[in-house]
Amino acid sequence: MIKDLIQYWAKVFQCILKNKKMYKPQQKFRDKNLIKKDIFIKLAESIKNVQLNSGAIPSNIDSSHDPWDHIEAIMGLNFLHDKKSAELGLNWLKNNQNNDGSWYAKYYDEKPIEFNKPTHFGPYISVAALHYFKIFSDKEKLEELWNTISSAIDFSINLQNSNGTIPWSVDHKNNIEYDYLLTGSSSILKSIECGIKISKILNKEINEKWMKAYEALSYTVQNPNDLFDKTTDRSRFSMDSYYPIISGVLSETQKDYYIKKVFKDFYVTGIGVKCVVEEPWITVAETAEFIIALMISNRIEDAKKILIEVMNITDSKNIPYMGWQYEENIFWPEEKPSWTAAALILAADTIFEFTAGSDLFTESQL
Repeated sequence: MIKDLIQYWAKVFQCILKNKKMYKPQQKFRDKNLIKKDIFIKLAESIKNVQLNSGAIPSNIDSSHDPWDHIEAIMGLNFLHDKKSAELGLNWLKNNQNNDGSWYAKYYDEKPIEFNKPTHFGPYISVAALHYFKIFSDKEKLEELWNTISSAIDFSINLQNSNGTIPWSVDHKNNIEYDYLLTGSSSILKSIECGIKISKILNKEINEKWMKAYEALSYTVQNPNDLFDKTTDRSRFSMDSYYPIISGVLSETQKDYYIKKVFKDFYVTGIGVKCVVEEPWITVAETAEFIIALMISNRIEDAKKILIEVMNITDSKNIPYMGWQYEENIFWPEEKPSWTAAALILAADTIFEFTAGSDLFTESQL
């Protein structure tokens, strides 16, 4: 408590020195007892309301989406227990997958509009598919999706280097883009873990290639020095300071290191987690993902406290904005992305265990 107060006032004084005030959004939530499942059901309904007939789930103000955000939003539909809508979203992935197992970086409905292929986008389908199975117990749908899932994972691990790293993307000319992302690699790790679990559910033979890829990539996430950010330093983004925890492969000491780093560099007491270290901008999705990392690290009270704080960055119907600019005293931008709502749903479910999918990130699926 004393440490939190010192940190809080240090940031207040820093704002004063810059001739800026630090504003909080309207404090609608102050008590965890106000956090009920029906709030998150409404969030999930907001995701369903933007879903297109094709199954695509737009997340940007221009109604475009990227596959990773689309997959995150599907888990919001799983939470809603809307099987039809969730399957429609999963079918979009099946119907729009490239022959090499990838998806393009961005789509407008079913039309690709950015043609590079990020390696962490595709494998994430296994996370949503396992989440779907945990909630609906539908083995037949998993079987139907198996080829889509396995080819998505293969696309990424086929690019793996001998040191375990996986390039972040293949460009529009199918040239490998040789940089390596700690956040993206952490997401791929969790995806492979869920893919292996699905293979066990379906009684498939153990895929030794996947196991070896998982072990090699685990080593890189556990020992990241000099392996990532070859062209751009991304340590200024908060994601790099909690996604390794979400990967599921860190020791307790390593988790503690990253948790302390987020609290020191990115967390603003009473509001949430900044997206970028130097910007006075709290983002709901990053805060929600950090909450999941806290739960993985058994920091339950911290997770509950920060969930209550970030729930204030919402509209009158409790739908989350993308973020809060605490020097300008505004929600910014005023977009309310579907995947941001899904991230908040997953964080709350991880804490309060509303559904059978609540242990997706806190437990090893292996």
